[in-house]
Amino acid sequence: MQRDREIHWNNIPILGIIGGGQLAKMLCQAAGKLGVSTRVIEKSNDCPASQIASEFVVGDWEDPEVLIDFSKSCDVVTLESEFVEADILKKAEDAGTVVLPNSDSVRIVQDKYFQKTRLVENGVSVADFISVETEEELEKAGQKFGWPLVLKTRKLGYDGKGNTTVASPEDISRAWKTLGGGKVSLFCEKFVPFERELAVMVCTDTDGSTVTYPLVETFQRDHICHEVVCPAEASDNQKQTAIDLAVDAVKSVGGIGSFGVEMFETQTGQIIVNELAPRVHNSGHYTIEGCYCSQFENHVRAVLSLPLGSTEMILPQAVMVNILGEKDGEGWPGGLPKSIGNEKVNIHWYGKTKSRVGRKMGHITSIGYSREACLKAARKAVENVYDFSS
Repeated sequence: MQRDREIHWNNIPILGIIGGGQLAKMLCQAAGKLGVSTRVIEKSNDCPASQIASEFVVGDWEDPEVLIDFSKSCDVVTLESEFVEADILKKAEDAGTVVLPNSDSVRIVQDKYFQKTRLVENGVSVADFISVETEEELEKAGQKFGWPLVLKTRKLGYDGKGNTTVASPEDISRAWKTLGGGKVSLFCEKFVPFERELAVMVCTDTDGSTVTYPLVETFQRDHICHEVVCPAEASDNQKQTAIDLAVDAVKSVGGIGSFGVEMFETQTGQIIVNELAPRVHNSGHYTIEGCYCSQFENHVRAVLSLPLGSTEMILPQAVMVNILGEKDGEGWPGGLPKSIGNEKVNIHWYGKTKSRVGRKMGHITSIGYSREACLKAARKAVENVYDFSS
C-alpha cells in the first residue's frame, strides 16, 4: 500500500485518534509503550481518553473542517468506532490526512448491508440477508427465510441496539416501528440457531502482512459482551477454519489495523461471520495481559508501519469479564479497593464519570493454566467491584 507521506522516526510520531472512549484510552496506553505521542479528539472532555492522551482536543469530529484542522499535526489518524461517517473521513483524506483504516474500508463496514454484500462477493459465509424498505417486503422476506427472522438497522447498531427479532407476521408492525422503519435504512437476516458465539482478532499492516489472535468464545448478557474465554474449546480444524474465515473477511474489506470478526457456530457445526468491527474490539481486550503484543499495540504498529508483534499467548488460558453498570449513578465504584486486592487478576477501570445500566465501565482479565480457575478469579473480582454504595 502506498502511503501519502512517510513517518520520520527521528521525530516522535503523532497518532491521531477520533473518539475518546475506553478503546481510545487503551490505544493511548499502547502507543505510550512505543514512545508514540497521541492526539485525541472528542466532543467533550468528559471521556476516558482525556485522562491519558498526550494531547486532548475538544471538537466536533463530525465537522469536516474541524477534523481536517485536528489532523494537520498527526502523522496518521485512526478511529475507535465505525460511527465516523466515511464521507467525513474522505474529506480529511482529500486534504492530505492519512486515515487508517481508510474511508473506503470504513464505508463498507459501517453499513452492515454493504458489509454483508462484500463478504458474500468474496466467498465469506454469512446468514442469508435481504434489504427491506417496507413492511410488505419484510413479510415477503419472512416467507422466503422462514420465521423468526432478524431485522437490523444498516448503520449505528451495537451492543444489541439496532436489531430486533421478528417472531411472526403479526410481529412485523412492532419490529418496524421499534427500529424506525421508513426513517432509517433496514435489512433483515435469516435467523441463525447458533450453538455459540466466537470471535477472532485480525491485524493487518500497511504492507499487507497479517497476524491473528486465537479463536475465542464470547458470552453475552442482554446482547452485550459479558465474558470472553481464550482459547475457545474447539478442534484444530475448527480453529483454523475460523481463523481463515476471519482473515478472508478482513481482506475482503481492505482492512488495516486491528479488526474484530464476530462469528456464529451453527447447530450443524458450520462457522459463519456475523459482523466485522473496523477497530480494536471487546473480544480482544484479554490480549493486553494474555498475549505478548496486545490488539491495541498491534493496531498502533500496523497503522504506523511498524513490524507487527507476537500474538502468542503468555499462559495457556485467559479470561476477560466486562464490568457492566448495574444502576445509574456515579462512575467510581465503592468496591474497587476490595477488587484490586486480588493479585491474580488485572483490572481496567475506564474512568467514566457516570454509570448507567449495561454501560461498559471496565473489565477484569485473569490469565493462568486453568479455564475454570481464571473464570472464578475474574468473576469474583467483578462481584467485588459491583459495590457502588460509596
